[in-house]
Formats: sequence, C-alpha cells, structure tokens
Amino acid sequence: MKSVIFDSRKKVIPFVKHRKKFYIFTLIATLLGIVLLSTAGLNLGIDFESGTRVEVMAEETLTEEKVMEDFSSAGQGYEPDDVTLAGESNQMAHATFIGTLTQEEIFEIQAYFSEAYGSEPSVSTVSPQVGQELAKNAFISVLIASLGIVIYVSIRFHYLFGISTIIALIHDAFFIIVLFSLVRFEVNVPFIAAVLTIVGYSINDTIVTFDRIRENLRATDKIKNFDDLAYVVDLSLTQTLSRTVNTILTVIFAASAIFVFGGEAIRSFAFALLVGLIAGTYSSLFLAAQIWTDWKWKSMQREKKKPKKQEEELEPEI
Repeated sequence: MKSVIFDSRKKVIPFVKHRKKFYIFTLIATLLGIVLLSTAGLNLGIDFESGTRVEVMAEETLTEEKVMEDFSSAGQGYEPDDVTLAGESNQMAHATFIGTLTQEEIFEIQAYFSEAYGSEPSVSTVSPQVGQELAKNAFISVLIASLGIVIYVSIRFHYLFGISTIIALIHDAFFIIVLFSLVRFEVNVPFIAAVLTIVGYSINDTIVTFDRIRENLRATDKIKNFDDLAYVVDLSLTQTLSRTVNTILTVIFAASAIFVFGGEAIRSFAFALLVGLIAGTYSSLFLAAQIWTDWKWKSMQREKKKPKKQEEELEPEI
C-alpha cells in the first residue's frame, strides 16, 4: 500500500520533539502542587466539612464589614469564617461558620437579624456525617467517570490510548485542585460539577486528536523508525490545532462571562472551568499524545524482538 502520509510530507509543528521539556515542566508543576497541597491544603466549604451557613436579607446594600460587625454584635458575638455578598445590589449575604452552631446560637442570631434587618435569616447546617458522605460521593463520582472513560477509550481505540487519556485527566483535575488551594477559593459541590465538566471536555478534545492519529496511521504502509511515528503524531496535532484553539476560545468567553457577571454563588464554578480549560488544552496538545508516542514506540520495539526470540528458542543447541 502506498503511504499517503510519508509521500507528501507537510510542514508540521514539532510537538513530539520537545516532549521531554513538557514532561519536565509537568513534573516540576506537579511537585510544587504536592508541596502546596500538603502545606496550605484546601479551603473546604461546609458541603464537605461540618458547618453552618446563614443567609441574611436586607433592604439596603450590605458590605462584608457591616455583616461581620452585625454578627459580632449578635448575642455572645460571632465571627463567620467567610462572608459572601450576593444579589443585584448586594442586599444578600451568606455567612459561613466552620463547625455547627447550637440551636440556642442559631435562635440568638435569627432574633438579632430579625430585629436589625426586619427579616429572619435562613440557616442551613451540615453535620460531620453528611459532610463525609458528600466528600465520599464526590470522589466516587469522579472515579466512576474516569474509569468509564478509560474503558470506552480502550475498547474504541487501544489500551495505550486509554492509559494516556487517564493520565491527562488526572493532570487536569490535579491542576484545578492546586489552583484552588493557591487562591483559597471554597471547594464545594459546584467545584465537583466543574471538575466533571472539565473531564468531559478534556476527554472530548483528546479523543478527537487520537482519532486523527489513528486515521493517519492507517494511511501509512509502515512505521520504520521513531521519526516516522513522531511525524504522524505531529501531523495529527497540527491538523486538529485550529479546532482545539477555536473550541477553547469560545468556551473561555462563556466561562469568563459567568465568572464576571454570574455572582459569588457560582464564581468558583466559573473559575474551575477557566483553569480546567487551560489545563485540558495543555494536556491534550503537550502531554497525552506525547506519552502515547513513547509507549507506542516501545511496544513496537518489543513486537519486533518477539520473532527473533522465538527463532533462537527453536534453534538446536550445538
């Protein structure tokens, strides 16, 4: 069969040539992320830790300082761990307390704000058991989604594609977690939704690239050396580059609009989307395909050596 790919070589971006630089950069970023997580940790919301959220409504514009002063003036004096303003004119405030408040403390807060603002604040409490259950379910949901993706990619393509894909997905999720630890955004249920959304987006982009690699491999007669394999991968990445850039730009515009105009309630969700989009694009272009290239070449080398070993075993001893 005539090789369409190699007979008309085009100018491509040498992604594979610089793969070791990408590996080193990723490794350094991963080590720094591990250090950050082990020292600073995550700012877990009450969705995953026991705590109480108090929602205060007022007829006037609120400020974080005013809400904090009002809580310190309520009864025994309270100090929220976090205050978030919401509403068109910041007439709503969400105060979060890590650790559950007692029923007497809740009544005291409600009585104070009912008199001060003319409306009784709503209070929601998450017990330690519920927080642990939510964290467990969040981990299981991400794990099931990842396993399903690996199984699908392995069946649809090849197990090496599946392993490369899951490494890229782990990279994307880890990068989001590290950035959340750095900026101290609250990790809550919307954060998990954003991670699952990014997993779906990233796998879609990676599968498109792998599908093009497979098509280009079918258009070749034989891969003679590593440069041939690298060229096929570089060609595939170059061919899908414009699609990747156009897709991420359109999604970034939407996520940026949500981040700026969506309000505090979903700002962490929008931020996770923005970070995940960048990480997903990086892993699709500079990580997943390069890992597959190295492993594929090693697999091809092992296949070449198998017949020789079999012949040596069949040769009679002299």
